[in-house]
Amino acid sequence: MELGISTFVETTPDAQTGKVISHAQRLREVVEEIILADQVGLDVFGVGEHHREDFAASAPAMVLAAAATQTKKIRLTSAVTVLSSDDPVRVFQDFSTLDGLSNGRAEIMAGRGSFIESFPLFGYDLNDYHELFEEKLELLLELCRSEKVTWKGKHRPSFENLGIYPRPVQDPLPVWIGSGGNSQSVVRAGLLGLPLVLAIIGGSPLQFAPLVELYKRTAARAGHDVSKLPIASHSHGFIAEDNEQAADTFFPSTQAVMNVIGRERGWGHYDRAAYDASRSFEGALYVGDPETVAQKIIHLRKNVGVTRFMLHVPLGTMPHEQVMKAIELLGTEVAPRVREEISKWEAQGEK
Repeated sequence: MELGISTFVETTPDAQTGKVISHAQRLREVVEEIILADQVGLDVFGVGEHHREDFAASAPAMVLAAAATQTKKIRLTSAVTVLSSDDPVRVFQDFSTLDGLSNGRAEIMAGRGSFIESFPLFGYDLNDYHELFEEKLELLLELCRSEKVTWKGKHRPSFENLGIYPRPVQDPLPVWIGSGGNSQSVVRAGLLGLPLVLAIIGGSPLQFAPLVELYKRTAARAGHDVSKLPIASHSHGFIAEDNEQAADTFFPSTQAVMNVIGRERGWGHYDRAAYDASRSFEGALYVGDPETVAQKIIHLRKNVGVTRFMLHVPLGTMPHEQVMKAIELLGTEVAPRVREEISKWEAQGEK
């Protein structure tokens, strides 16, 4: 069972003070967070791509590269790369470079993106939303398989028998499929035999169990070894010394972000009652003391089948020291509890 962190490198107004930190400051803070995550023994750190004022990471590979040579073991991934509006050749080159700098710890988490700012920015038509992703994923996977590639498609200029460099340390460079719970995305990942990442940010995480089973069935029917296909989840959360402290600390920024995005997408007002319901044992928020969060992750592993859990923190702008403390607790308090319990459970299952 792998555990880690994901972040969108947000620079939203502080819910308490209204202040907005600079993109530069938040980027430097995230590098410190990655280094700490490595030091406390976490397995993976993911940085999401966005192209708007309230997010600082439009180039996740650059952020991850800044931490690559200052870390030793932690895997470094996008979360996600908006592949539909990017050039697969450049994505491959960026993450292959990261793979070299980190000596084989880079991953690409490819998705279509739930935010659409990158499409007009790079000149793509949203009417081609699905077609763009399918075609560009096909090219990206070919680049991972072969040093020299011939390509002809609809949405990118063709090329013939060209070498794509640098080559990665890992062969092939890992590509995951990110999904918000769309069955088509899950089936695509299964057919291709690619690892799956589910964004579980609302409702009950157990509702995703049928999607995991669909993924496994699809992969098996396509001839892939399901036992070798990892499944990850990413969920909002925060860890502090006790439950009430964690809940009270994480709520203001969470409410602020959820209501901003909610206004953009037509959601209802997000209040404390909705927040408290979501941080219940069956809810999608992983907020609490180390024991509470550990038990929720174990519950997710046993009932949904994920083999990697990524805690998304912060949600919105929070003081850097609070984020660092949550990362420390995830690595030193939560992860050992989860790994010990899952090891016991799996051993009993084998018997």
